[in-house]
Amino acid sequence: MMNQLIEFALNHWEMVAVFLAIAATLIFVETRGGARSVTTSSATNLINDKDAVVVDIRPANEYSKGHITGSINIPAAKLKDSMGTLEKYKSVPIILVCKTGMTAGSNAKELIKAGFDVYKLQGGITEWQSAGLPLVKK
Repeated sequence: MMNQLIEFALNHWEMVAVFLAIAATLIFVETRGGARSVTTSSATNLINDKDAVVVDIRPANEYSKGHITGSINIPAAKLKDSMGTLEKYKSVPIILVCKTGMTAGSNAKELIKAGFDVYKLQGGITEWQSAGLPLVKK
């Protein structure tokens, strides 16, 4: 079996190299110290059990069309400048919410560096809505 694996690797070294590059990239991205993803049910548990604060980083016009009850709207572009506002929430988890869950992770890095316990909502507000969970409209 091992001899076949070695023979395959030697005969198809390009495929093996691409596989290793993809694996290394995936490992690098996953271990960079970004925010942990939480599902809608895990987020609900964090909110109910640990008084987690939901920070919606979508633009104000999107936020007003529907947001999670009790969430705070700090658009992504203003997040770095709003660290002082969030300082009072350092002792509780913070759940970042964007539209689809794609941009919350990159925005979480500054908060993590500042010592916050940060999570990102997997699938964003779109997933929250798809799960039939309530949204408040402003």
